[in-house]
Amino acid sequence: MNIKKLLLVVFATLTFYSCQEQFVDDPAPVDGISEALVFSNRSMVDAFLAGMGRRIRRQFTATDTNGINGMYYARVVKGNDVIQRRTWFTYDYENDNREPTYRRPTFSWQFPYYMINQANIAIKGINESSLGTTDKNETLAQAHGIRAFWYFQLALEFCPSYLNSTPSQEDAPPIYTQPVTDGGPMSKMSDLYNLIQTDLETAVTLASTSRIDKSYINKNVLHGYLARFYLTTGDYAKAATNAAAARVGYPLDSPSYRGGFSNMEHPEWIWAAPQRSDQSNYYWGPPHAHADHYVTSYAATFFNTDFTSLFTMTDVRYMFLNAYRAPESDYRARISRKWSFSFSSDHAMMRSPEMMLIEAEGLARTGNDAGAAALLFELQSDRDPAATASGNTGTALIDEILVERRKELYGEPPAVEWFDAKRLGKGITRTGNHRVKGNASLAPNDKRFFLKVPQREIDANDNITDAVNANR
Repeated sequence: MNIKKLLLVVFATLTFYSCQEQFVDDPAPVDGISEALVFSNRSMVDAFLAGMGRRIRRQFTATDTNGINGMYYARVVKGNDVIQRRTWFTYDYENDNREPTYRRPTFSWQFPYYMINQANIAIKGINESSLGTTDKNETLAQAHGIRAFWYFQLALEFCPSYLNSTPSQEDAPPIYTQPVTDGGPMSKMSDLYNLIQTDLETAVTLASTSRIDKSYINKNVLHGYLARFYLTTGDYAKAATNAAAARVGYPLDSPSYRGGFSNMEHPEWIWAAPQRSDQSNYYWGPPHAHADHYVTSYAATFFNTDFTSLFTMTDVRYMFLNAYRAPESDYRARISRKWSFSFSSDHAMMRSPEMMLIEAEGLARTGNDAGAAALLFELQSDRDPAATASGNTGTALIDEILVERRKELYGEPPAVEWFDAKRLGKGITRTGNHRVKGNASLAPNDKRFFLKVPQREIDANDNITDAVNANR
């Protein structure tokens, strides 16, 4: 079994990763401390949770397997809007990276389970601690939120579309709610989604809006998780309600869109993965290290001219240019200045415009076209002073909202083009100046929207056999 019960390493919560795993400010060469001590007071628990926050960007084995950024960007490049040159993420870009022996399935399975096991350690430790009620509730909210977040990533990666399958009959990754050493059997998709929902609803009830900084999970972030979750399950009223709650206190600020997406103090950022130059992912962290062509970087990310043509020139989000003076048919014809890369670039994990658009879609799908259209135009007019309201209703309005999601959030978490195509059972057809078209296109409900169970797990877990991949 590839899930290990991991030692609570001293200040593993404060680790960073460059070319090798190192410890920051480790005062003495010690191996570990007891769980009882870690969960003995709020400051220690906060440190443990902070470490989990930093580990979301931990490198696994390669540049394209670097924590949640690697998972998100692998989804980004599977679509039609973004083009990746032949370097890291190229097999994801070709939609040919799902076989059980490949790095993508292995990483996308093992890393979430690593984080889930840490969350289970935290939930157990906090519940058994003598923390006061407020401290216990606020820290439990974060731990349950973390566990739900990573189970949701497993569901997205290893299950078909919730709305276009029979969840009670679909195999899903194993469920563990306690720290484990041995592997369990596959679960059912319905049970996995029930756990995610229970964890998130429990967490949002316990949470407060206060936190140390935007890298911590608070009530706003949890509402954002719930908004994404309910959008996936088609509970659109709850998606809208939670999205509205998530963005309270995070107003639109169009100038920040041109600020390089590298500073988590931007007013729209609800949740972030911060970096310091001495605690950096260096070149591991997409999109910055791939999409910024004006510094030393991979210079790997380009954009489909069919996508860039959706923007007006007066839109603050139109940051595309032909820096390489390539022919319009060449995949290098468009880059974006959206991201500014440095070794201290923060990463946006959730922003208020995403929540506005989830709320708008939820309202539109529950019959409130007027409310949905008003929210959509509020965003459009903030981004483009020359914008005019379309007057769309019904299906046309929903389609407009989905396009606006792509325009607002291109290249960012949660990879909305892929996310929306998967949840709605739509395909993604490669067009325009793509480097790879043809076989890289995805049919509606294509099996390439989810991964096969990794061979390492099958080999190590007596409860899972090769048969699990027979119909994947």
